[in-house]
This record gives sequence, C-alpha cells and structure tokens, in this order.
Amino acid sequence: MPIAKKDIEEVLHGITINGDGKSLYDGNLISNIMVFGDQVDIDILVKNPTLQAKKKVKDSINKLFTGKFNPEIKININTKHSNNNTITPNAVASIKGIDSIIAISSGKGGVGKSTVTANLAVTLAEMGCKVGILDADIYGPSIPTMFDLEGERPLSVNYNGESKIKPVENYGVKVLSIGFFTKPDQAVIWRGPMATKALKQMIFDSAWGELDFLLVDLPPGTGDIHLSIVQSIPLNGAVVVSTPQNIALADARKGISMFRKENINVPLLGIIENMSFFVPQELPDNKYYIFGRQGAKNLSEDKNVPFLGELPLVQSIREASDVGRPAALQENTLVKNHLTKITQKLVEELIKRNTTLPATKVVKITNMVGCSAIK
Repeated sequence: MPIAKKDIEEVLHGITINGDGKSLYDGNLISNIMVFGDQVDIDILVKNPTLQAKKKVKDSINKLFTGKFNPEIKININTKHSNNNTITPNAVASIKGIDSIIAISSGKGGVGKSTVTANLAVTLAEMGCKVGILDADIYGPSIPTMFDLEGERPLSVNYNGESKIKPVENYGVKVLSIGFFTKPDQAVIWRGPMATKALKQMIFDSAWGELDFLLVDLPPGTGDIHLSIVQSIPLNGAVVVSTPQNIALADARKGISMFRKENINVPLLGIIENMSFFVPQELPDNKYYIFGRQGAKNLSEDKNVPFLGELPLVQSIREASDVGRPAALQENTLVKNHLTKITQKLVEELIKRNTTLPATKVVKITNMVGCSAIK
C-alpha cells in the first residue's frame, strides 16, 4: 500500500525538538513534504545550526518511522538552519512584479506545446498585457527560434542594486531560454540538479520587471523540471496541450494527474487541442480530422477540466514558427480567430480560478487593466 502524505504528517505531529512542548508541525518547522511513490522528501527548519542538533532531529524522525512504514520506503530528511521564530509551512518564493504565472505543459512531445505557448504570449501582448515567457524546456529549447531570437545573448543589468539577467524581447514579449546560453548544435546533457539550478537562475536572477503574465513552457512529460517549477514558484494554474490522437491523450491524462496530486495541487485552467483538423488552403471550407476528432474535448469532459478551444493544422502555423514570426501576428485568418478565442477563454478561467480559491494560495488578480480579453 502506497504511503500517504497524511501518514507522514501524523508521525511528525508527535516529534518535539525545541523543549517547548511544540511538535515540528505546531512550531511551523516543516517547510515541505513531497511523496513520490516509495520516496519521501522532508524539509525541516531547525533553529540550532549545529551538526549535533541536526542529527538529533533526523534520528528522532527515523526512530518513529521505523516499524510504522514499509522498510522499502526511502525517506530523505533535509535540515536547514532558520533564524526566524515563525516560519510559514510549505512556503514558496514569489517573483516580485509578476501577477500571474501559468505553466504550459504536454504529456507527449511533438504536440505543439511550444508553438501554442508562443502564440498565446503574442496574443496576450496584442491585447495590451505585459507578457514574458520562461522557456523551461531545458533539453529542447525552441522559443528563441519561434521569436526570431537565435544567436541573441541576454545582457547583465543592475536591477534594484543587484546584477540581474535582462530578458530578450520581441513582439512585445520578454523571453528567457537556456537556448540563449548554448550553441545551436550543442546538446544540453545535464543531470536533474544541474538543470534545476540553471532554471532557478533564470527565474530568480532575472529582471522581469512588471508582468501581467509569465508563461512557463515546460518540457513534455513529467519529471525533475516540473517538480522544480511547482516547488519554486506559486503557479496560478496550468494548461495542458494535446492533439486529438489517442496516444497523445494517454500521456495528457498523466499530466493532468500530476498537477492534481495532493502534494502538487496546481489548478488546471484548461486543455487546448492542437492540430484538431486539417484545412487545405485551396479548400478552406473542408475539414479533415487526421488525428481523430474531439479527443481533447472528450478528455476535458471526462476529467472535468475546462476546454479552452482547438487549433487547426495549417501550413502557415509551421511556416510562421520556422521563420520566427508567430502565427498570432497574422491578421484576419482562421488561426488568428481561434487563438483570440482560446486566449480570451484562458484569461476568463484564470480570473474565475483566482476568485474561487483562497488568496493566500496564489497571486490574486483583481483586475486586468489594458487587456481587452476581459469583457
């Protein structure tokens, strides 16, 4: 039987270390608990920085855990020194000046997640919003190409008295990507911790300035980068991109499940179906459902996730991405109309989500000045 987070919490409620009679939980000393299968990570804040004190905490926890849980379960206990008398449990860092952070994900690669991210960002910018993209697809960054920024290098600037990375900007969107720091043909062969460190630098050591939206283009699947994001920054929500094909939908289900896990709990703002149908340029009234029909829409109904809309499979989207000019910049096209409707629906779902959840869990949006998507 898999271990549950509440089982860990019950044990920790019985451990006291400061001599004041308060448990680790009552003293607000548990900063994080993550349960993934047969592995448990516990982060504890201790007021006594000595190695002896830290060892005492670990020994006390291990002693209580012995016999209560399956010995095959691996428990990692991380202790950190804190000078504060009061600590907020499960605290996460926020990025000053950024109102809303949205993760764009996909269960499977090749479904057009990065293309959707780029076009959502440009559409939001055209609506008058201040937008940024964090390209968190460390091993396959493609955002620089889609924004015609290949070969660009971010500058170092003095921001509020500190040296920060200045995002590169095009089409009214600020962009940071690992692709700016590597050669075009250079493979990024990093283990999880190194990739995570680089990602956190782009998040917290950058001068993003004031933003209405920061879109985080996640790698496909579920892994280290996804966990690093949800542990580092307070996401307002996540969007899942999929094609209508059953193989893609199977992995999209796993992505939905990841965000809904008790120890992650990121609200799902919706599903976008990409490559929904093919429209020949010479026969604009004809639709061919190459990858199946309404697969993502059916998934959204099955999982009770809002359906944000569908994007057609047309040659102009591919061409626009290849030349670094997102299709959202086109005027009076089928693609432009679909993108506008999807973006409006996304913002509506974000506002709805922020008004129904406690303000302490997210950066609450009270108004979207300048965004014509809000009507």
